Amino acid sequence: MLPRTQRQKEVLDYITRFLAKHGHEPSYAQIARNFGISSKATIAKHIAALEKRGLIKREHGPVFTIGVNMEEAPADAVCEVRLVGRIAAGAPIDAIQDIETICVPRFLLGRVRPDRIYALRVKGDSMIDEHICDGDIALIESRNDARNGEIVVALIDQARATLKRLFRFGDEVELRPSNATLQPIKVHASRVEIQGIFRGLMRPSS
Repeated sequence: MLPRTQRQKEVLDYITRFLAKHGHEPSYAQIARNFGISSKATIAKHIAALEKRGLIKREHGPVFTIGVNMEEAPADAVCEVRLVGRIAAGAPIDAIQDIETICVPRFLLGRVRPDRIYALRVKGDSMIDEHICDGDIALIESRNDARNGEIVVALIDQARATLKRLFRFGDEVELRPSNATLQPIKVHASRVEIQGIFRGLMRPSS
């Protein structure tokens, strides 16, 4: 069953990423801080809604665990998407087309159909401030248009792919990392082709 609202999906995505990165669930205060919300009660309502929909299991009050079991989940809770290679979250690298399929929790895709999604393995740490780390699997909606500020798969000079936030300034495109130590890539718009929009993230178990 999918989250009922976009905010519920965002909260569930954040909990999933946090759990994968730290090995434990975030507190209500941490979730509230991530979304710039002052009231922990608001977060509690989102958690309760996710629990009601079977996506979160809570134990002993504010302690909770992710309630999606990939092996035991019903068929409509997971789907297969194509893993088509790797994408740079750093300096652009050549895209690699080693196609296989992977199982993905259906709720991560929101309202996007699975046949519109493909997956890329992330290489590099230029999107680390978005919790997109080296080795993660980025879920990408296949699209060739994007709004300013969206995280995109950008193909530069029809050869080098990179994962960055997109900003347009007249005839120039800026591909901006989410890492304060790195500089953005600035190129003429004619050199950039949008190949997809970032929609979700999976972190392989070690």
